[in-house]
Amino acid sequence: MRPGSIRGRLVQALVLWSMLWCVALGGAVWVVVQNEIDELLDDSLQSAAEGLIGPLAQSLLTVATVAAVETAAPTASSSGRFMWQVVSHHDGARVVAASRGAPAAALHATPSAGFTDLPGWRIYGLSLGRDARIVYVAQTSDERFEARFEIALAVLLAGLPMALLAMVWLSARVRHEMQPLQNLSQRLACYDPLQPGATLGESEHEELRPVHAAIDALAARLARRVAHERAFTSHAAHALRTPLAGIDAQLAVALREATPPQQDRLRRVRAAAERLQRVVVALLALFRSGAEVQRSTLDLAALAARLQVEGLTLEVQATLPLVADVDLLSAALLNLLDNALHHGASTVALSTPQAGVLRVHDDGRG
Repeated sequence: MRPGSIRGRLVQALVLWSMLWCVALGGAVWVVVQNEIDELLDDSLQSAAEGLIGPLAQSLLTVATVAAVETAAPTASSSGRFMWQVVSHHDGARVVAASRGAPAAALHATPSAGFTDLPGWRIYGLSLGRDARIVYVAQTSDERFEARFEIALAVLLAGLPMALLAMVWLSARVRHEMQPLQNLSQRLACYDPLQPGATLGESEHEELRPVHAAIDALAARLARRVAHERAFTSHAAHALRTPLAGIDAQLAVALREATPPQQDRLRRVRAAAERLQRVVVALLALFRSGAEVQRSTLDLAALAARLQVEGLTLEVQATLPLVADVDLLSAALLNLLDNALHHGASTVALSTPQAGVLRVHDDGRG
């Protein structure tokens, strides 16, 4: 499974926290707006009741009918969201006067001054000061909910673009802050620790300085180890080739001077020495000192002619070009040919099933 990116996880975290922030902000706004709207509308109810007392008291002194009160009193809203009643609690609960759309029954059966609540209504009662009469001013709960909702929605619509803008800005900022890591990967792509004085250079961020220092330290250790290995292989090349050549020469002389019964044994010893020499040459070529890979288009038939091993027949079936380092490829093939001979092969086929691929197949028991 492909691992997730740091930038992607940070952006996801920012989006999540932005959404949570918007929800929390909306909840806080809703609570504050709800309290403030309730206080404001309660003040409005109280002010309306206080404003009605004077006209109602004056009109009720001279007119006893509801119609006369409605004519003398201030005009009330007929929207159904606001209404008032004048209720006499002197002998039960009797509606003395009311606004249009108000219920015929008294809102309260007993005197209830101040703020009270009934299903669907918020009520404020204020005494008129005579005959236990109280004026009740009421507003629907729907009106209050609508006011809260509209204000909260306005705040949310004002805050949402800011939250989205902040999210976009934070995402761009995260992308910008993560750019040094992308730059570091590009540096590493062309960074050769074996080059003299190779270094990643100064880091773009303070947090990346330890990473740069650790990579440079690792490159220095790698360069020292490779230098030691190259020095060893260079010394081994001179230390092993000469004795092996001398052994082969002495075996050739001994083979000429030996009696027929000894010659067969000497031939086997010389074949083993030649096998050891090929293995050593192959290993030294693979770990040659101070040389870089030199790729070129190879003639596989010519290469096979240079790799003749006694007892093996090489068949070349190459149809596609092969680009490789001739020395390293020769060393690898010598190992494979020697291994095939050791396991009883007599024929080895070299083919190129596709560009850049060399297939080696033998008829040995292995």
